[in-house]
Order: sequence, then structure tokens, then C-alpha cells
Amino acid sequence: MSSYLVVIDSCGELTEDMKASGHFVSAPLTLDVDQYHFVDDETFDQLEFLKRVAESPNCPRSACPSPEIYKQYFEQDYDHVYAITLSAALSGSYNSAEVARGMVQEKVPEKKIYVFNSRSASIGQTLIGRKIAEYEEEGLPFEEIIEKVEEYIASQTTFFVLESLDALRKNGRLSNFKAFVATALKIKPICSSTPEGEIQQVGQARGINRALVKMVEMAAETADHMENKEIAISHVNNPERGQMVLDAIRERVKAKNYILENGRGVTSLYSSDGGIILVL
Repeated sequence: MSSYLVVIDSCGELTEDMKASGHFVSAPLTLDVDQYHFVDDETFDQLEFLKRVAESPNCPRSACPSPEIYKQYFEQDYDHVYAITLSAALSGSYNSAEVARGMVQEKVPEKKIYVFNSRSASIGQTLIGRKIAEYEEEGLPFEEIIEKVEEYIASQTTFFVLESLDALRKNGRLSNFKAFVATALKIKPICSSTPEGEIQQVGQARGINRALVKMVEMAAETADHMENKEIAISHVNNPERGQMVLDAIRERVKAKNYILENGRGVTSLYSSDGGIILVL
């Protein structure tokens, strides 16, 4: 069996079994809130970060991993190396990884490296990583794994409901999003990924709980051939809400497995305290 490494930028969560496998590493983004600097790695303190964001009048910012960070992983002695970045429509992480791939393959042209544009984020990247591992463990050839995983990415849909869209809006991540002024009415937009990996509004409801119920209903309607797929939910500092959504989707859609994870730093920045992301 080929040796392999999967590099996921830190917008993607690593489950405990992924960490234990030795096949997954995280390329950290960095986050800034005023004068406070956070690295989105094992040192990241979510509660401290959310506290600083809540206290600041300014919008937090993120910076993607440098090509050098990706390059140090791509150069390692594995037969196959994969990277999974958050959507290229939302971040420079994909381009950074592609630059690193070019640098390494310029010196070692036969080195097998591939960068996946997740066209998703957060727990969506997690599922893509798990799919790569599944195919690697089956012993499929490198090129076939790439083809199958790209097909899987195209079949994936990311839904989310957030307490606030401020961080996304202020950081320019809602370029194609229609103007949304409904805060006073407590209207919560239900959003999803487009096939290109951009953000679109697909519904709305009054109050976050109704929005979450509606999101689950919409997700269930799109679910197709899930018996061999996993469904995953990422929450920001709200495990009870995450569990509620997990229980609701489990009732409606039978899948191979269900995953619930607390979002890391980048997810915490853009999804804000209490945000929920659902990927299937």
C-alpha cells in the first residue's frame, strides 16, 4: 500500500480518529483581532478568541497559510500527498498550496501531489479528507483517487445558519449575496454553497431554531445515495445546538456515519459564536 499524507488547512476540523491515524496534518491560518494574534493550531483558545471578537468594535481578519507552510509538507517522503483547502472563492489558501506544489514539482517532477479546492469549508473539508483516506486504504491508484474525490466534492452540499453574517460581510465573503437587512425582525438566513464554492442564500426563517429546522429539511431534500456517505456538522461553541441538528438530520436521512465537531479558529471567525454548518 502507498504511503500518503493529507494536508488540510485549519478551516477544516480533524476528528480524533483522523489525528490518531498519522495520515493527517493541519496547515494553520492566522487570525487577528485588533492587537491580538491567534494561530489556528493546537494552541488556539476558542473562548478567548470569541471573547476578544465580542469586545472589539472591529472585524477580525484571517490570513491563509504561506506557500512555505504547504511546501514543508509536500516535500516529505510520502508516495502521495494531498491538500484540501477551503473554497478558492473565499480564501487564498488554494492558490498558496498550488504555488507550493509548483515549487516542489519543479525540483521533483515525478512527486505525486494534488491540491483539492473543497468548494466548501470547515467540516466539508473534513469529509473530503476522510474520503481520500477511504480510497487510499482500498489501494486505489493516485489518479483514480483524484478523479473519485473530485466527483465526491461535486456531489457535496454545505448548508449553514449563523447568528450573524457580519464577519463574512465585512471580510468581503458575501460578494454575490443579496442585501440582507432583517436583524430587527430576528430573521436568520439559511445559506448554502454554490457549485463554484461561493455563498448563496437559499431560505430564511424567524429565529435561529426555526432556521435550523428549515435548514435540515432543505438538506434532507438534497440528500441522495447517502448509504455510503457521511454527514457532518460543525458548531461554534454550542454543542447542544449541534447535537439538536445532528439528531434532526439523523431522523430524516440514513447515512453511513454522522460526525459532530466543534469548529476551529477560522470557522469560529466566520461562523461566529453559535453558528452551525451542515455538510452532506
